[in-house]
Amino acid sequence: MGASIVVVSGGLGVPSSSRMLGDQLARSAVAALAGDGIDTEVFVIELRELGVDIAKAMVSGWVSPDVAKAIEQVGSADALIAVSPVFTASVSGLFKSFLDVLDPTILDDKPVLLAATGGSSRHSMVIDYVMRPIFGYLRANTMPTAVFAAPGDWGHSSGTGALAERSDRAGAELARALGSRHGVSVAHQDPLESLPFEQLLADIRPET
Repeated sequence: MGASIVVVSGGLGVPSSSRMLGDQLARSAVAALAGDGIDTEVFVIELRELGVDIAKAMVSGWVSPDVAKAIEQVGSADALIAVSPVFTASVSGLFKSFLDVLDPTILDDKPVLLAATGGSSRHSMVIDYVMRPIFGYLRANTMPTAVFAAPGDWGHSSGTGALAERSDRAGAELARALGSRHGVSVAHQDPLESLPFEQLLADIRPET
């Protein structure tokens, strides 16, 4: 049993913090899926490599073979991890332009994990105020947990810190969405999720 995840990175730099965040989220999702017996392939689309062709597709309607391949990968993927840097209180123009050249039905009910990077945690609301409405319009199945990374979030050792915890939580949500599509019941307890009230009540012990 296998699944495919496509990471769409709107980062412009080399190395790109958006690409780094996309890779981390993909690792979290793959690890969660592996625990349920699902092998996963991950493909990465670096939009900066397609920038000129995306612009031509926007103004002329001509889609280059490279952009057509990226669109096909998005359409055939079982899930998407979409990561954009924050520019001028929004997603990058390149990221939005790529979404604009997609068929508006290509993301129907597709599980999508949203993420963004920026110079300050004050930009984190771009995910909820900009990205969620766009992907909601495209009728994607966006995960409840989104992940934002500022420069200070990368100061922890690999696999530790708030960013790693949030990445694991978001990856587990994506794994559950994919697992349900593959007929796998994912019963992992989210470490950040409250226990059922009945269980909390049962654990109460009288003071002695």
